[in-house]
Amino acid sequence: MGLYVNPGNGAFKQAVTDDIYIDKTDMIALMNRKLNKSRVKYVCVSRPRRFGKSMAADMLTAYYGKGCDSGALFSGKRIERDESYRTHLNRHDVIRLDIQRFLFDKSHLDIFIEKLQEAVIRDLREEYGDCFEVDPYGLPGVLGQIYAKTGKGFIIIIDEWDCVFRFAKERVEVQKAYLDFLRGLFKGAEYVELAYMTGILPVKKYGEHSAINIFKEYSILSPGSLAQYFGFTEKEVKSLCERYDVDYSTAQRWYDGYLLGDMHIYNPQSVTELMDNGDFQSYWTGTETYEALKVYIDLNFDGLKEAVIEMLGNGRCLINTRKFQNDMTTLRTRDDVLTLLLHLGYLTYEKRTGEALIPNQEIAQEFMNAIEGPGWDGVHRAIRRSADLLASTWAMDQEAVAEGVAAVHSETASILKYNDENALKCTVLMAYYSASAWYLPPVMELPSGRGFADIVYLPRKHVNRPALLIELKWKKSAGGAIAQIRDRNYADWMKEYTGDILLIGINYDEKKGHECVIEAYDSRSGQ
Repeated sequence: MGLYVNPGNGAFKQAVTDDIYIDKTDMIALMNRKLNKSRVKYVCVSRPRRFGKSMAADMLTAYYGKGCDSGALFSGKRIERDESYRTHLNRHDVIRLDIQRFLFDKSHLDIFIEKLQEAVIRDLREEYGDCFEVDPYGLPGVLGQIYAKTGKGFIIIIDEWDCVFRFAKERVEVQKAYLDFLRGLFKGAEYVELAYMTGILPVKKYGEHSAINIFKEYSILSPGSLAQYFGFTEKEVKSLCERYDVDYSTAQRWYDGYLLGDMHIYNPQSVTELMDNGDFQSYWTGTETYEALKVYIDLNFDGLKEAVIEMLGNGRCLINTRKFQNDMTTLRTRDDVLTLLLHLGYLTYEKRTGEALIPNQEIAQEFMNAIEGPGWDGVHRAIRRSADLLASTWAMDQEAVAEGVAAVHSETASILKYNDENALKCTVLMAYYSASAWYLPPVMELPSGRGFADIVYLPRKHVNRPALLIELKWKKSAGGAIAQIRDRNYADWMKEYTGDILLIGINYDEKKGHECVIEAYDSRSGQ
């Protein structure tokens, strides 16, 4: 065994013997089906930090790598039931690289590619020293010689593949040299049996085409068949909550929300910390810091701060993810910033609607930390008002609600362009920020009757609070908003809902200011 060639199974052994281990070994069967198939043998998995990427790389290294016996580690695991299991267990040469290990100091940026190749070639010399000579083409040339003489290929596993783009944000020449190295290592290489890379960012783009376009991307935006293998599923978290006597509904509110296709995925680091400590809090500072988030949301792109305010109010915003260049510097629009935040784990994405949102209470706290200080004048004050406004809504105090919305408008006026109904929606979402403790995320423009209710808040399970059905008007009347709710039967969809319902009409007029009308609605009688 070497440091980089067939390094053994020690890292995976530690994971398997941890108090909290979730069996994801059936992912190996998917990789076995990709071995030596030119069209699919190049895999790139991108997820935020602490989503289990390195553990999966360690698992594949332990399973495929020669020089160790990993049978005991996989005994009783899901992969053992797959017919391909024995065929590939410890039968392959594996090159396992963690790019971050070569870049722990900025002075290494200009030499890390050379040093990485030297280190791997040094390991290869022990096993295949008589099969190659020093090659001017570096590691690709050496691997090519070994394959030509022995017919033996390699599984290449690269963790933190993208750290160059995070560590050398402004060093474009370093980034391009690194991509050229990867292209030379993989493109058209017969010696590659499987190439598996992980990182936070998908493969870097230059212009319209990917710099390494042979890789199949499994990103947080398009997870494909690998969705369940990075992060904990709802079923897995429920099982852990039962085992550690933790309230699942609270865990769901704090840590659920990453939408990967039809699946809800939890950050495993946060869930593990919760099970160890028993405390519901943000563990995100162990993976990223709010200062990193603040750098991006403070960028002066049109519509960016409005989008953040809308999402802080538990709303969603449409984004275009297709133009993102998969780096942390080529940011030209608010959509580029929001797409980067998706990859970093600060937002989640509902592919069906093309909308971004803050996934859970843990990340909402990080946003709250990031918006303290200049550039976000009044937003914290507006949020502090939210609990009082919600209480006034439950009490059906129309005047107090109108005054509360007006105050939030005043405090966010430096950010929001208050000139249409959408701006009023952002203000109302911010005004009802504290609703997340009692209600599910708000539903926007819910189809009902012969039209759409603007905002609907449904109470969480076992919460004794009324549902809120809100209609917004611009330069019309709050009473007219209530009449529209009733005339168009917006509440028809709630006939099966047996709890209380409040109809809330909010209007803004430059001359009259904000006005509010609140009425109770009986879903059983339709009145």
